[in-house]
Amino acid sequence: MITDIEDFFTRGCGRCARFDTPDCSVRQWTAGLDDLRRICRELQLEETVKWAHPCYMHAGRNIAIIGALRGDFRLSFFNAGLMRDPEGVLERQGENTRHPDMIRFTRSDQVSEMEGIIRAYLQEAMAYAEKGLKQPKEEGGFDLPEELVEAHDADPELAEAFHALTPGRQRSYVIALSSAKTSQTRINRIAKYRDKIIAGKGAMER
Repeated sequence: MITDIEDFFTRGCGRCARFDTPDCSVRQWTAGLDDLRRICRELQLEETVKWAHPCYMHAGRNIAIIGALRGDFRLSFFNAGLMRDPEGVLERQGENTRHPDMIRFTRSDQVSEMEGIIRAYLQEAMAYAEKGLKQPKEEGGFDLPEELVEAHDADPELAEAFHALTPGRQRSYVIALSSAKTSQTRINRIAKYRDKIIAGKGAMER
């Protein structure tokens, strides 16, 4: 997976065999992705690479992440449970997604058409970060490590697969991640466990 931000916009994310080929999903949406990047940078969001995608931060918090698929590209918000969505543009990334959290585009020129809305939503999310606000935790079950919540927000396939696991298998990952002493170690473990989660296995299963 890529670690250089420029690679995403020119070659793709590196997660599949279509990386750096004309068939890469990023290549289909170059103009729209470049517009999203411009808007984020003009708002002075910090540009980083997380989960092999462009992630934009403010006040030490993840604000939004950019992704591209064959049928669309999207701007997904972290802590989406806080977002008010007055324009009704946010959609759920999957049936197990907790909150509507993404603006989905099926044409590159939609970004310029919606620029005012995109800026307003990003500024709303930035304000929550400045105040240290986070979406309320769900009742029942068990709390997920923050790094796992953020990985789900950034990676819809991972989120769907994790929520489809049995409660016992979900708990096995919570235990494995909670034993890590640092945030970076938890992030590294999530990357290592991703294939297992997608395969429907628990943390200790082969």
